[in-house]
Amino acid sequence: MQAPAVKQENPMFVVAIVALMSFMGVLTETSMNVTFPALMREFNESLSTVQWVTSGYLLMAALVMLTSAYMKRRFTNRQLFIIAVILFSLGDIICGSAFNFWMLLAGRVIQAGCVGICTPLMVNIILDVVPAIKLGTYIGLANLIILVAPALGPTFGGAVVAFASWRVIFWLTLPLALILLAMGTKRIRQYAPVEGKYAFDWLRFLILGAALICLIIGLNDLGSHSYIIFAVLSAASIILTGIFVRLSSSATKALFSLSVFKEKAFLFSFLPYIMLQFSNVGINFLLPNYVQEVFQATSLIGGLILLPGSMFNCFGQPIYGWMLDRFGGKMPLYIGDILFTFSLIGLAFGGSQLGIWGITLAYLVFAIGRSMAFGNSVAYGLKHIDKKFRNDANALYNTGQQVTGAIGTTVLALIMDSVNRAGYTHAENISAGSTMAFILLVIFGVIIFYLFHHLLNLNTKTN
Repeated sequence: MQAPAVKQENPMFVVAIVALMSFMGVLTETSMNVTFPALMREFNESLSTVQWVTSGYLLMAALVMLTSAYMKRRFTNRQLFIIAVILFSLGDIICGSAFNFWMLLAGRVIQAGCVGICTPLMVNIILDVVPAIKLGTYIGLANLIILVAPALGPTFGGAVVAFASWRVIFWLTLPLALILLAMGTKRIRQYAPVEGKYAFDWLRFLILGAALICLIIGLNDLGSHSYIIFAVLSAASIILTGIFVRLSSSATKALFSLSVFKEKAFLFSFLPYIMLQFSNVGINFLLPNYVQEVFQATSLIGGLILLPGSMFNCFGQPIYGWMLDRFGGKMPLYIGDILFTFSLIGLAFGGSQLGIWGITLAYLVFAIGRSMAFGNSVAYGLKHIDKKFRNDANALYNTGQQVTGAIGTTVLALIMDSVNRAGYTHAENISAGSTMAFILLVIFGVIIFYLFHHLLNLNTKTN
């Protein structure tokens, strides 16, 4: 067993370096969301195909995050960080040089390993060094760094497409990644023992990975009206998941423990968390494309409508975390969900009548509410989960975040493009499809309120 190194750095400085690497990954992801019309024209591909730039990225990040509990036991923080930066840099080079869509997609899949490693690593370092009473504040501070990326990403991507080429996104981020590599290699330390060689459960990993891939591909084929393929792949996903659960009951090798689902604090925080992520990634895809298709706005405007909300989203994180530590869960969780739900009601029933400024305001309210509830659902859950399950819970929170993000983009793209009424313009059909997507998210808001009610009552009784 390797002993932990002596701490020579402020651990939050180390967390900041790792969080900045996650920031880079999220920046490229959200930047690419507003480039879809340009990618469709350049590569002559449909929206359902091009959206795999986001869905494929999130899916691969999720698969890597599945291994985070194992990787924490097996590798040092520094080793994990170096691997993450190498994957990001290699992806940058491939994407920037892509001569067809599939080369671009391959680069994005490779690059996803960076976020898949760095996001859980960041939280694990916080769990190693921060007392439970301050988890909300510290997770909020770390999220502040990462969430600057969604604030800047759409605007950054829109500006790059407007004044240069989408390829420049990757060439601009490459030198920044190399600078972080130099800083991280020197500064990152170990705050908990590494257990050395630890057998990895490849069988369960591959089975669960195949189940997730079948699910995402099946949903994508549903958008092409391939109902038989969707049914077959959905059935395969369910069967593979069942096999995974059965094998997990007697597994001896490391992946993650399903016993964490017996922790009610985890279950009632995990479900709202993934629904909030589904909504966030989905609407960040939907709104820029909505204003471009319905209002004939430029890609730059498509990115700018998200900027005010995204700025409140990221810079509010430390305040939202402090609210949890100071006042408990009721204030940030309930208020956050109410703002989230009412903003979506406005989008659903205001529609194209809101105009670009109205949509910008609605997204601002959405972003404040969603971010107030999102990070605090994890922090509140981690505060009340048995410590022996924290690594497994962290792996599942992060994996669920990526999987539902991929599903959110796919499902909302499908709904947005599902209306094809004769006698109506393309913009009118897109507007009608988007309204259906907003109504789905309103329903999510109601369910989340119900789950938060159970979570808060549960811990009122147990604490």
